[in-house]
Amino acid sequence: MKIRSVKLREAHKSSNSVGSFCSVLWDQQGEHIVTASSSDASICIHDAILPANPPKVVRHHRDGVTALALSPNYTCLASGSIDHSVKLYKFPAGEFETNITRFTLPIRALAFNRSGTMLAAAGDDDGIKLINTIDGSIARVLKGHRGSITGIAFDPKSEYLASADSIGTVMFWELQSGKTIHVLKGIAPVIGSDFSSMNIVSWSPDGELLAVPGLKNDVVMYDRDTAEKLFSLRGDHVQPICYLSWSPNGKYMATSGLDRQILIWDVDKKQDIDRQKFENRVTCMAWKPIGNALAIVDIMGKYGVWDSAVPFSMKSPTEDIPGLSSKNGHGLLFYDEEEENASVSGSLSDLGEDSQGESESFSRKRLRKQHSYPDDWEEDTNEELELLPKFEPRKKAPHGHRDRSDNKGNELKNVPVSAGPKMQEAIQPGSTPQQPGKRRFLCYSMLGSITTMEHDGYSHIEIDFHDTSSGPRVPAMTDYFGFTMASLNENGSVFANPCKGEKNMSTLMYRPFSTSANNSEWSMRFEEEEVRAVALGTGWVAAITSCNFLRIFTEGGLQRHILSLDGPVVTAAGFKDELVVVTHASPPLPSNEQILEFRVFNIRTGTLLHRGRLPLTPGSCLSWFGFSEEGHLSSFDSKGVLRVFTNQYGGSWLPLFSASKLKKPEENYWVVGLNTSKVFCVICKSPDSFPEATPKPILSLLDLSFPLASSDLGAESLENEFIVNNMHLHRIQSTIEEMEAAGEDTSLLDDEAFNTEAALDRCILRLIASCCNGDKLVRATELVKLLALEKSVKGAIKLVTALKLPNLAERFNAILEERLNKETSGSAIPVSTELKCDTSFNAHAALTKSHVTVESSKRLESQDSPSLNLLASSGTKKRSLDEPIKDVNVETENAKARKLEMAREFKSAFDMKKAKKVKDEKDKVDEVKNERKLEDANELEDGQDKNGEANKVTAQRPSNPFAKSSNNKESTSLFDSLKKKVKADR
Repeated sequence: MKIRSVKLREAHKSSNSVGSFCSVLWDQQGEHIVTASSSDASICIHDAILPANPPKVVRHHRDGVTALALSPNYTCLASGSIDHSVKLYKFPAGEFETNITRFTLPIRALAFNRSGTMLAAAGDDDGIKLINTIDGSIARVLKGHRGSITGIAFDPKSEYLASADSIGTVMFWELQSGKTIHVLKGIAPVIGSDFSSMNIVSWSPDGELLAVPGLKNDVVMYDRDTAEKLFSLRGDHVQPICYLSWSPNGKYMATSGLDRQILIWDVDKKQDIDRQKFENRVTCMAWKPIGNALAIVDIMGKYGVWDSAVPFSMKSPTEDIPGLSSKNGHGLLFYDEEEENASVSGSLSDLGEDSQGESESFSRKRLRKQHSYPDDWEEDTNEELELLPKFEPRKKAPHGHRDRSDNKGNELKNVPVSAGPKMQEAIQPGSTPQQPGKRRFLCYSMLGSITTMEHDGYSHIEIDFHDTSSGPRVPAMTDYFGFTMASLNENGSVFANPCKGEKNMSTLMYRPFSTSANNSEWSMRFEEEEVRAVALGTGWVAAITSCNFLRIFTEGGLQRHILSLDGPVVTAAGFKDELVVVTHASPPLPSNEQILEFRVFNIRTGTLLHRGRLPLTPGSCLSWFGFSEEGHLSSFDSKGVLRVFTNQYGGSWLPLFSASKLKKPEENYWVVGLNTSKVFCVICKSPDSFPEATPKPILSLLDLSFPLASSDLGAESLENEFIVNNMHLHRIQSTIEEMEAAGEDTSLLDDEAFNTEAALDRCILRLIASCCNGDKLVRATELVKLLALEKSVKGAIKLVTALKLPNLAERFNAILEERLNKETSGSAIPVSTELKCDTSFNAHAALTKSHVTVESSKRLESQDSPSLNLLASSGTKKRSLDEPIKDVNVETENAKARKLEMAREFKSAFDMKKAKKVKDEKDKVDEVKNERKLEDANELEDGQDKNGEANKVTAQRPSNPFAKSSNNKESTSLFDSLKKKVKADR
């Protein structure tokens, strides 16, 4: 026999040298080939006519794709993955439609029934889910296998479902009752945990035979009704068969073995008619629906087409297909066009939109079938729909079917009828999906991590702290419950698992790290109620369940509170006394936008602190949720946007990080936590979206940065620094106010606020320089008004003077004078408070207020000399708040002495300036200046009189409690000093 070679092309890269299980499918017309690999999260749709064209890549899973299935009319593609999810797509467009179901362990097998109304899914979980494709509901769960379920197949006559597992057991299920009718143990090879090959089952196209890989490197045929062994196909395979595929007409079968051979069998003659040897083991095969070709894919992710798999001298594998009279093969239920008044599209999301406006439920809508279906199709469909409790059996239209001739030219699309966008399932922050044979994270936070690894029916859990010097040493523990989520803090850890066992119970367990009492570990059981999320805080443990109950326990295990939530939980997190719970507020929008709500509780006081909608990027879902190191509420969505909650604007979310701004599409960011300036994350190379637990992932620190628009100044970094510093200053102010209200010491925060204020001023000065260079003078004027410190304003004046912008310098001078006048009159709030600085600086304003008068007098002198004004340093310097305050009994004398000293200093400076003027004509000018100053001083004195400071009876004036004490009892006003100085000059 002549051996022909099949050219293979790489479709998926294997993650190791051993290889992994790969899948392959044909479409209806043989124009597309679909491939997937359990080591690759992407699905490839190849052009079968022009294989050199690049494939269409569909990437929506977070882990390897282990199973594929096409609906009978080839318009819907289903995929199962190690990430526990089953997804539906449009075919051949590859557009994502919905997550139709989810398991707690990886998926291994998928299959549509003949009508496409039901999808069977199974895997490492202990049950087979029968999913109604009309609305995504679970019609039934078939339980009985003890090993991972690796193969499932619907009987073409719609009576039975056959399944095989990893320990060699094959089961026959009756669809009507959901009961097992035959259990055949040990008839197939035991594959154990090696999922690079699968035990599969396959019905013959006429439904009379069930083919199963045998124990003698053969294929064994069993009767559909009695499950008796009829015959076997045994030939030149020297190792067990790992895959088999019936030809469309049932006359031939292709088998692939661990010996890297493919044999083509004539089933009636029970002999092989052709064979092919390959470099690597072939894991999956699919016959072309039309023609004579076999698509194959090997363990290394390479696929190809074996043309003329059946010799030309023999009957074609697609000739005389039993039970099919329609070109479209098996049809799906669809709506009557006249009743719906619109053509039905294949989009699941479109269907969801249409259904929102209908007054009738799905069960009330008339259904019909294509006239080319076989006569028994309606009966089969009725039997299948009886399994679905939510829907009535199919009814005929009252007006009957129209004649086929009336439908010519009306082309209807056969679509799997399903629900619209699905609600996001619950997530546990810092956890990763389960991967067989690999350690994974139950929890990863800024404090430490909890990892687990399954082994021989139980799991091994380890708890590690990042800072080993401060964190306690926690011994590893053996997990017999199968925990899938956990949370960690300094005092202990909490674990939970989904419902398991015959009683369908979920377990919650708390494990403290240090306690004086023995047996302090406790657990709770919930029957018919599943824990979906857990959280820890100071002295409390919280669990949110499938009944929408928020259950709060003490650290000792006392059941303290039970609250009902408004919707299904998405996630939860704790920080000290605060617990935040995120729930669904409503079903998703047709555009697949999740509508989420968050609530923040104070467990100690039993109060609700905040409540509102949780913003997400359109088309995204929530990926991480928690608190920053400082206790600020934070979220991260699947589009890479990090948001932080603030009390500003009545409670709003600020976008502090956007992965799209980094312009690195090849990277995904798995967030762990954040502080005031950095986000801590693990960078994963696309398509990976989460890290491996072994080796320990490396944390990367990325700067927080608002997604700013491109500025016309080209100073986005400065503008970002300006906004971030403002946000930090606002947070410090809010904290100080809360601490002052509680009577706590705020001295540490006072220093932090002052440093932040100074940093903000420096940033503003740099922005002013950019505005001046970019000729944005109005913006520069707005910025100078935001400067908190008087010294910073004078620095801005020096800056614009150096840049030769005299008009702007005059404007800045006017702003400074206006600020000083407000301080002098005492009618305005201190500068630092007016410019949204912290109120804790009122003491600093009081310390410097006694200097305002002499500063004003110096301004009077330097008014005609702008350069002198620009170079003048601040007459006041920040005093230490720790400086002791003098006795208030001598306040009056202190104030008088200080003012006299300032007047003398003023006169000395004036005399030094006057000595430089040698011309007599200048004296007259100076005299005019002195008169002008005298008038200003009169106005200043009048202003002081209005504030209750009597200029005639100075002994009765209120003294400044922060003025320096002096034994000099002599009192004189600034006004008197000025008059004496003017007279002396004359």
